[in-house]
Amino acid sequence: MDTDLENTDSQGHTDAEADSGLSVADHLTSTGAVVVAVDGSEHAEDALAWAADHAALHHRPLAVVSVWEPVPSMWLDTTGINHTVLYAELASAGADRVKVAAEKARSLHPELSIETAVGRGDVRGELLRLSKRASLLVLGSRGRGPIRSLLLGSVSAAVARHALGPVVVVRPGGAGGGGVLVGIDGTERSMGAVTAAYEQAAATGQHLTVLHCFWDARVAYAGAMVVDESDDAADVRALVAETTAGLAEKHPDVDVEVRIVRGLADQVLVAESQGRDLVVLGYHRQHALGEALFPSVVTSVLEHAHGAVMVVPARD
Repeated sequence: MDTDLENTDSQGHTDAEADSGLSVADHLTSTGAVVVAVDGSEHAEDALAWAADHAALHHRPLAVVSVWEPVPSMWLDTTGINHTVLYAELASAGADRVKVAAEKARSLHPELSIETAVGRGDVRGELLRLSKRASLLVLGSRGRGPIRSLLLGSVSAAVARHALGPVVVVRPGGAGGGGVLVGIDGTERSMGAVTAAYEQAAATGQHLTVLHCFWDARVAYAGAMVVDESDDAADVRALVAETTAGLAEKHPDVDVEVRIVRGLADQVLVAESQGRDLVVLGYHRQHALGEALFPSVVTSVLEHAHGAVMVVPARD
C-alpha cells in the first residue's frame, strides 16, 4: 500500500509550501529513506527513476527533495525585484517540482512510501545534512545551474566527496547488463564499498566484479594489462582476498569475478564502467588542500564514468 508522508496544514498547504524557509532536512519525518534531489532537469529525472527502483528493491521509503538558493539581496535591490514575491515563487516552483516527481516515482512503484520536502539554503550544505539521515542520497550528474555544461556542475561531486553516507551520482549510460563493479585498493576504506557492492549484487541478482588496480614500471611502456594466474602477484591476490573475506560466505548466491589489473586506477575504472549497471567506490575524505593537490580517483571516475556511480565513505 502506498503511504504519502507529506502533511498538510489547516489551509491545505503542504509542509514544503508552508515552511519553505526551513532547511529541507527539517521537513522530513523518515530516517533511513532513499533521498533523491530533483531540479527539473533531465539528469534529475534519471536520478529519480534510479532512486525509486533502488528504494523499491531494498524496501526503503523514498524522499523526493528540492532546494532553492536565496538570491543575494544586493542584486535584488539593484534590480528592484521584490524579495518576498520572488522567494514565494521559488518555493512554489519547488513544491510543484517535488509533487510531479513523486507522482512519477509512484507510477513506477505504486507500493512505495513517498515523502516530499522543499527547503531554501546552500544546495551543497542542505544535501550534506540530508546525507546524515538517509540510507542513500541519489543525485543527477548535471542540473539546471547557470553553466549546465560543467561536469557534474560542482554540486554532485562535492556532495559525493563529503557526505556522511553513501551517495549515488547517476551519469548517462550504464544499465547495460554488466552487473556491479567495485573498485578496491586493499585498505580499510574499501570495506564499506565492497560490502555495499555485495549487497546490491545480492538484491538484484547481478554479477559482481571486484577490481583491484596497481601500478608498476611495466605500465609505463606496456599500458594497462590484466594480471593472470601465471603472473607473480601473489601478494596482491592475498590483499584482495583479505578485503573480500567473509562476504562470499554471507552472500553465497552472488556470482563474483576478481580482476587484478596493472594500470592507473581511474583510467581502468572508467574503461571498465562501460556496460555496467553500477560502479561502487570507497572514499576517504581529505582536507581541502589535499584534494586540490592530489585529485582523487573518485573525482575522476565521477566525471567520466558511464552510468551510476556509488561513493561509500570510509569508516573513520
